[in-house]
Amino acid sequence: MRLVVTSTSGKSGLDMIFQALKYPNLRLFLFGQLCSLVGTWMQIVAGSWLIYRLTDSPWLLGVFAFAMNFPTLLFSPLAGVAADRFDRRNLLILVNVLSMIQAFVLWLLVFTGMVQLWHLMVLSMVLGVLNAYELPLRQSLISQLVDDHRDLPNAIALNSSVFNGSRLVGPAVAGAVISFLGEGVCFLVNALSFLPVIATLLAMRLASHHRASAQPDSGGIRAGFAYVRASMPIRLLLIMVSVLSMVNGAFYALAPVFARDVFGGGPQVLGYLLSFSGFGAFLGAAYLAGRRTVIGLGRIVAVAGIAAGAAYMVFAVYPDIRLASFAIFLCGFCVIASIGGMNIIIQTLVDEHMRGRVMSMYALALVGISPFGSLAAGALAMHAGEVTAMFLSGILAMAAMGYFWFCLPSFRAKVRPIYARKGIIPEV
Repeated sequence: MRLVVTSTSGKSGLDMIFQALKYPNLRLFLFGQLCSLVGTWMQIVAGSWLIYRLTDSPWLLGVFAFAMNFPTLLFSPLAGVAADRFDRRNLLILVNVLSMIQAFVLWLLVFTGMVQLWHLMVLSMVLGVLNAYELPLRQSLISQLVDDHRDLPNAIALNSSVFNGSRLVGPAVAGAVISFLGEGVCFLVNALSFLPVIATLLAMRLASHHRASAQPDSGGIRAGFAYVRASMPIRLLLIMVSVLSMVNGAFYALAPVFARDVFGGGPQVLGYLLSFSGFGAFLGAAYLAGRRTVIGLGRIVAVAGIAAGAAYMVFAVYPDIRLASFAIFLCGFCVIASIGGMNIIIQTLVDEHMRGRVMSMYALALVGISPFGSLAAGALAMHAGEVTAMFLSGILAMAAMGYFWFCLPSFRAKVRPIYARKGIIPEV
């Protein structure tokens, strides 16, 4: 596979943003994902609000987020091996069916009034196990949905746009639904939202799944870790993704606390804040989709990550809802510009026979590490307050991405030969 940069002078900005939508399989995939992810964000908001309403505990909000995301640490490496060995679409269908059942069970418990705290924790762990498989499978499937791998970066960015577009709609709808109908309806909507994604996966016309490499797949999980360890650029990017995901996890764990105790609102204010974050994230993903090349993404990743840390600090210290909304909008834009840019670089660097395992490491960094940020933020908020917890999270993001900026010269020196070999830049 050669990923060659060609002239795009005849294409408009919109053509560049949507160029990968010419593939029917990708259109089906993104439509199904949009429907499902709106429901997923509604469940996330409803679950967090229900926990805080029942317990009044920032610590338990952190525990709830930890229970949902920690399984990724344990299971995503297995998912990566499965993605490289078996049919990714069939596995995704199975995972989505099981996720639908989980959401139905949660709705039934809330609807009957039988729900207890331990139900929420156990079911969030079940969802975490399923998500540990879903994310690397979904990310690695994208390369099978485009015929010309020159369109792969745009397809990845469009997938990120759909994910973050759902963050714009889902929390806002959830806030209104919780206010008027209660949390249970959000869980029911999420359960039903899996039907479109299952239907679109079944409707795809894909070539028979085949192993990307004819070489024996020795090593399994260990081979994936060894591959990442041997690649300085991928290793560094995954570390940076981990840090930003921890900071983002801190925000999502503390968002209900800020909505109620700092801004004096309820679930609608929570949905409002998360929608502003989602709007910024959507624009950040759209910006990446409109870029014509992966060259220069490293600098964008660093600058956006540093700016995200600064925006989180502003959000933490100013209790005015208007300024906080603008700050969280900037957070959303910058976090996705940074993490999404790192995803694109990783996927253009990785060899195809290792794609599933490397994307499982990406899932581990993006989701599996964030629970530690949620736990730490919840614990710190209990003792020093939510403002201090969020402010220190912003400092951590700035420090980590400042280090990445310092590493950029050596990072580029490692990346250029790989890009030259794949045809992304001319041979030198």
